[in-house]
Amino acid sequence: MNYFCNPVNINYRYQFNEDPNKRKMQICREAADPSMIYFQGKYYIFASMTLSVWVSEDMTNWESFRLPENLPLYDYAPDVSVIGEYVYFSASKRREICNYYRTKDILNGPYEEIPGSFDFWDPNLFCDDDGRVYFYWGCSNTTPIWGVELNRETMCPLGERIALIDGDAWSKGYERVGENHSGSDRPYIEGAWMNKYQGRYYLQYACSGTQYNIYSDGVYIGDSPLGPFRLADNNPYSYEPGGFLPGAGHGSTMWDKEKNLWHTATMRISKNHIFERRVGIWPAGFDEDGELFCNQRYGDWPMEIGNGKINPWRNPGWYLISYGKPVTASSSEERKGPEQAVDENVQTWWRALTAESGEWLQVDLEKEYTVNAVQINFADDGIDIPVPGKLQRTTQARYIEEKDYVTRWKLEGSPDGDHYFMIEDKSEAETDLPHDLIVKEKGVRLRFLRLTILEVPYGQRPCISGLRVFGVGDGQKPRAPKFEAVRENALDMMIKITDGDAVGYNILWGSSPQKLYHSYMIFGMEQRVGALVKDREYYVRVDAFNENGITEGNTVKLMEDQ
Repeated sequence: MNYFCNPVNINYRYQFNEDPNKRKMQICREAADPSMIYFQGKYYIFASMTLSVWVSEDMTNWESFRLPENLPLYDYAPDVSVIGEYVYFSASKRREICNYYRTKDILNGPYEEIPGSFDFWDPNLFCDDDGRVYFYWGCSNTTPIWGVELNRETMCPLGERIALIDGDAWSKGYERVGENHSGSDRPYIEGAWMNKYQGRYYLQYACSGTQYNIYSDGVYIGDSPLGPFRLADNNPYSYEPGGFLPGAGHGSTMWDKEKNLWHTATMRISKNHIFERRVGIWPAGFDEDGELFCNQRYGDWPMEIGNGKINPWRNPGWYLISYGKPVTASSSEERKGPEQAVDENVQTWWRALTAESGEWLQVDLEKEYTVNAVQINFADDGIDIPVPGKLQRTTQARYIEEKDYVTRWKLEGSPDGDHYFMIEDKSEAETDLPHDLIVKEKGVRLRFLRLTILEVPYGQRPCISGLRVFGVGDGQKPRAPKFEAVRENALDMMIKITDGDAVGYNILWGSSPQKLYHSYMIFGMEQRVGALVKDREYYVRVDAFNENGITEGNTVKLMEDQ
């Protein structure tokens, strides 16, 4: 079997962004706005600010290939679409005409340029079954998602653009901006993507702020490619506000070679820069009523990909066993201690006191477990070095790192803290994988895990935001939790767990007991959820999980506050 764990395990290139106010560089890694396609037997992801395309034969092992210089690699939100024997490419640029490109060979090119006729942002090109081509774009909190039919040969519009989707955060709670929908600004509506299924058109869009945990994708349904469109019952269909690495907005939806549906989207870190982002992939599908859904219940835990059709709602087979466990380190910076490597929060991390090779971090699982997977998440913290190349002044002044670096480490295990054995040795690695995943499918018995860091890019002090361990415990699953679910107003509900013994909980809700498609993973006992749609009924369930498994709770109808 093949396994992956979000975010996508690939080298994320460093960005040197000029801060217009402080006139200094903000340095972080970034990839976002992914377009994923299946073409000629392989999977390809084009993401913003990577200079590259990612290629895989199995959707678990990805390799980065540099794209040719004649493509607009410093423009945001690259869109790719398969039309006949060609792959079409475009990207965003405001106030300048945007061109199109096409190729029959993604890796080797050439990419033929087709002159554009207007400017756009966040493009998506869609070819209908009859061969007619449609184009969607938009990224604003004041203007809608637009659509128009294009001439397939010239890529020029056939008629006037049509307004298709407007933001409305006063009736759709999930469109509200801010962390946990806490803001009051008008929502950004962006990132269009179109799929067709059983004669209906599914126009997807992103909202409301890529730097927030609630970045999500919604969907409208229509009977023609230019509408009119109605809000689907299941919204937002891509939404992962909790867990280690949240966010699931501005992406694409693709059938694989086995006719399984997958959704890829943008996940947020947003500590060194608001555009410090990653790419995630989740199983998706259409239900018997034609509702588009995406399963993100355990969306940043290891997932298995086999051959043939899969069950998109399958639970993970390995469970988180590192949360809150005791951690020690060779050294630690004040307020960035080792405990922050196991708090399931990508925005906090352990930072060593020195940049010397050999700094280490160790987690004590407190008893022996069968460990099946370890995800090692490196963080960046206040890098301050000269820009290694020439700033490009396109959407903003920035430089994308051209050079390839390495991240090297050793991971050892021990049953007793005295005698260690090697689990994975990457001391000679030629890769730079800041979210590396080590899988031991048959399992390894151990209590202690020690990560020794040998080299990281730019010689910085090593930082670990997540030393995440997954496996199967020998104890009992948690009991089904008791909880209260109250709708406080049209857009918000409060969930309070009144009795539970779990490590964490998954709040599930949806339009019926059989359609609990939304989820919010928490590690506390209560959570306000602000993603409801006005005048719609909901049902709620709370599942519990610990190191030994998952226990489903009872489903209740969401009650109005009295």
